Amino acid sequence: MSDQQPSESARKTLGIQLKELRLSADLSGVELARRCGWHKTKISKIEHGTQSPTEVDIRKWATACEAAGLIPELIAVSREIEQMWTDYRRRHKHGMKRLQLQTMDLYARSKLIRVYESLFIPGFLQTVDYTKAQFTIHARLHGLPLEDVEEAAHNRMARKRFLGTGAPKFVFLLEASALSNNTGGLDVMNDQLTYLEEVSSLPYVSLGIIPQGRVRSLYPGEGFYLFDENLLKQEFWSGAFQTSRPENIAYFVRVFTALRDQAVFGPAARAEIQAARSRLQGT
Repeated sequence: MSDQQPSESARKTLGIQLKELRLSADLSGVELARRCGWHKTKISKIEHGTQSPTEVDIRKWATACEAAGLIPELIAVSREIEQMWTDYRRRHKHGMKRLQLQTMDLYARSKLIRVYESLFIPGFLQTVDYTKAQFTIHARLHGLPLEDVEEAAHNRMARKRFLGTGAPKFVFLLEASALSNNTGGLDVMNDQLTYLEEVSSLPYVSLGIIPQGRVRSLYPGEGFYLFDENLLKQEFWSGAFQTSRPENIAYFVRVFTALRDQAVFGPAARAEIQAARSRLQGT
C-alpha cells in the first residue's frame, strides 16, 4: 500500500470537483475567496485536497458559484469521505473483543459476501487457534492488550454461524501464497488447512484458490470484502477503509471478477490446499 490513505484520494477528487465548479462559474480563486469571506489560500488548499471543506464551506462555495442545486450531492460525498478511513487507534478504542461483534448485523442483512485475500486466511474461515496467532501479532504491532486475544478470537468465531446457511451466500478467493504464510506454527496451519477443506464442501460457500505460478491477467493486491453491491471494506496495517460509493463498488466488482477468472475451485482448489500443506511441511 502507498503512504497515501485511501480517503486522501477521495478528498482530492472532491477538491477537483469543487475546482471545476469554480471554473464553470468563471471565477478566479481570489474572487471566490472574496465572495465566501475567506483568505485566498483556503481555495487552493481545498482544491488540492490538503484541507477538508466543512459542510458550511461547501454551501458557501456552491452558492457563490450559483450551483446551489449541487449542495446535497457535494455534502453527501464529503460525509462519506470522513467515514472512509479509520486508523487503528480509533478502530480499537473499545478493544479487540468488542470489535469482532460490531458487524454481525451487516453479515445478517447481506445476501452475497465476496472476499479476496492475498496474505492470510479470511476471518470467516479461520480456526480459533489461527485467529489467536493472528491477533497476537496484531496486538503486539498496535500495542493492544495481549490478555484480550483469547476472548477476541472466540468472538470472531461467532460469524461462522452464517456459513452454509445461504443467508448470506459466500464466494472466497485466496491467493495460494495465503495458504503457506505460517501463522501460529505447523500444527496450527495443519488444522487450519484441514478446516478450509471442510468449509469448501459447505452449501452456499464457494472457495477459489489462485495457484502460484499462474500467468496473471490481474496482479495480486490488498484483500477486500464486498457486501452485496452496497459496501466495500478493506484493512491495512495502519487502519481500515470502507466506501459505499457506486463507482468504487463497481470497480471492485470488476476486480473480483477478474481475480475469480484466475482461480480454481472444487477438487482443484483442494489440491492447492494439499500443495500448501506439503510446502509447509517441507520448511
